[in-house]
Amino acid sequence: MENVTMVMPLKQPIVFELEGFYVPPGYSLLLFFLALFNYMVVLLGNGVVLWVIVIDRSLHRPMFVLVCNLVVCDLLGATAVLPRLMMHFLTGQKRIAYILAIAQAFCVHTYGVAVQTILGAMAYDRYIAVCEPLRYHTIMTSARLCLCCTLAWLIALLCIAVLFGFHMNTPLCGNIIRHVYCSNRTILNLACSPTPSNNIYGLSMSWSVSTGIFLIIAFSYIRILHASVKRGRSDSSVRSKAFQTCTSHLVVYLLFEIASVIIIVSLRFPSVPQNMKKFLSILVVIIPPAINPIIYGLVSKELRGSIIKHFTFQVCRKR
Repeated sequence: MENVTMVMPLKQPIVFELEGFYVPPGYSLLLFFLALFNYMVVLLGNGVVLWVIVIDRSLHRPMFVLVCNLVVCDLLGATAVLPRLMMHFLTGQKRIAYILAIAQAFCVHTYGVAVQTILGAMAYDRYIAVCEPLRYHTIMTSARLCLCCTLAWLIALLCIAVLFGFHMNTPLCGNIIRHVYCSNRTILNLACSPTPSNNIYGLSMSWSVSTGIFLIIAFSYIRILHASVKRGRSDSSVRSKAFQTCTSHLVVYLLFEIASVIIIVSLRFPSVPQNMKKFLSILVVIIPPAINPIIYGLVSKELRGSIIKHFTFQVCRKR
């Protein structure tokens, strides 16, 4: 008779062990400071943008309110991953409780969906601003703006809540998560039996959100381009202003999509070293949150001018 090994499901409290990066001896402190520097850039850049928009009443307009939502989303994604990553580099701590693992995974996935839905709302706002300038304030009322922001977050939260609903009553037979951070897939890879429902829903949800937002943004920019070219024939300033207001949004969207594509492509090549795959997988939560405030600060004249004005005022007042 063959020996059959029975794997017993784990019982609560479950404590996972994150595999993390392989850190060569002597490099832990360097990697810790690199992660700390990245997190400080994220906090400082997004914090400044959020602070200036909140205190400057001239920026209390739909475009900048949506930028604030994007800032909060970026802070959520970076904070979900970077502090624990720094702890891993500094102390070698790999253990994480089940509840904290689910919380981290939930925040990371919410960030991934919310970034897209917020960018979709921003594309709609830019479409109205360029294509319907005379009716802009009539259409983008405070109520409509609140609805756009609420829908952006609600869609993300509902999509991810359903995704993690599949974790209910799913027995786990392992506790080693072979990744840098916890995610839906890495946790369910430890399930005692296959989870096809979660796989199908996860792929369908990701495809639907990405495709839907892409179509919204593509439609908005095709209409914006058409309107800008049409009106630009008589007034070139209209075309330049339209491109200026839309450039930052488009760059932020492309940056997020490029980081996402890099993750997908890297997983298709088994020859890529594990450390490199893990590094590429966290690009989406370390690069866009750090660069987005710089993009908006450089491209938006109003935001850049407000930042300079307030910091100059603070320096002069101290003197």
